[in-house]
Amino acid sequence: MTTSDRAAVAAEAPPDPRRWRVLAMLGIAQLMLIVDVTVVAIALPDLGADLGLDRAGVTWVASSYALVFGGLMLLGGRAADVLGPRRLVLAGLGLFTVASLAAGLADTAGLLLAARALQGVGAALMSPAALSIVVRTFAGAELSRALGVWSALGGAGAALGVLLGGVLTAGPGWPWVFFVNVPVGALLLLALPRSVRPMPGSGGRVDALGALLATLSTAAVVYGLVTAGDRGWTSGTTLVAVAVGLAGYAAFGWRITAASTPLVDPDLLRRRPVVRGLALILVATALMIAVFFLGSFVLQQSHGLSALQTGLSFLPVAVGTILGSNLAGRVLPRRGVRAVSTGGLLVTAAGLAVAAAVPSVPVLIVATSVAAFGIGAVFVASAGSLFSAVQPQEAGVASAALSTFHEFGAATGVSAVSSVAAAALVTPAPDAFAPGYWFAAVVAAVAALLSLARPRDTAAV
Repeated sequence: MTTSDRAAVAAEAPPDPRRWRVLAMLGIAQLMLIVDVTVVAIALPDLGADLGLDRAGVTWVASSYALVFGGLMLLGGRAADVLGPRRLVLAGLGLFTVASLAAGLADTAGLLLAARALQGVGAALMSPAALSIVVRTFAGAELSRALGVWSALGGAGAALGVLLGGVLTAGPGWPWVFFVNVPVGALLLLALPRSVRPMPGSGGRVDALGALLATLSTAAVVYGLVTAGDRGWTSGTTLVAVAVGLAGYAAFGWRITAASTPLVDPDLLRRRPVVRGLALILVATALMIAVFFLGSFVLQQSHGLSALQTGLSFLPVAVGTILGSNLAGRVLPRRGVRAVSTGGLLVTAAGLAVAAAVPSVPVLIVATSVAAFGIGAVFVASAGSLFSAVQPQEAGVASAALSTFHEFGAATGVSAVSSVAAAALVTPAPDAFAPGYWFAAVVAAVAALLSLARPRDTAAV
């Protein structure tokens, strides 16, 4: 379904008068999921000391959430299409809230890891269903603006997580990085059923074998990418995990062509705007994570800033992401995906190049904020491209695919820049991280050149 088709459908039905309130509440819920990725990072030293975790245990506290979140995303998206996204949002939000309470109360490593995994399950159920509701609630130019707001949550949530983690860890203690989700989740559980209209599912069933293959394959690839940052790209663990994941995806590809009700319609993955959207979200997320990863080490290890000061330093980056996403949401209906994505990637490349060339704190903050402005625009372009070729009854699984590639981008970004900047992580100096920033700048520039190609399926992008 192209943008013009969607607009024609929207003209037949009056818009939901509660749509902006719904977007605000779902945006807050999605923000919790994003914040939970980075809020834990600042708390890890204190958390590990209190629970007696070794380095591997601390790493798993951070990565188990992303691993389960990414692994179950396609299953959650398909379930949203079959059962209706409203049900899945409420179920996922409830589970995430209860799991957050359990994580804050955990007094052993096992309980904390189990609670983090349950948070990932809740997030995987809720996130694609929430975006599906947004796509089915808005249309035309309003949809582009709504996607701009939604996309801004990515960078803003990551920066807010770093800041909130520093404030809570230094104040009431690390359990509060989890407890803070409980009252927010409870209020949303009371408010959402009154505002989100019932949305029937397509019926049918979820292909159990396809869901198992997708889940295990995604988990294996994400695990391999996460461990690559620690053990290296050529380690046996990394190579075996990625190989198992790719083999699983090959089996999944066979399954979706053979099943009567596949988890993902093969035709969806053959649409060029969909492929373009998935590629853009992967690159944009990898670049955003690279900004936060490199910036955290530069500011704390090279320039001696505290965790709280580092979090505050990332606030302009969050503002840059919000401004870029907002502007892109307004420009996208007029200029199209190609112009927005190419422009955003070129701005990102320029900002990262300046960060690499001038190793001072003020320049670094300004340059990475400029880069974040461009990344915010690319987030909107990725969603706009994908949903221009997706019908409403496919919105759940399409949202899940977008979120899955978001997780791949996060894991790939950390792994790639940590490998490039490996020497700087051992002996940090103000200019030692320049290779990491140059690498990210080149990736952004190459992606900008590739984004100039126009998909053949639709002129809307």
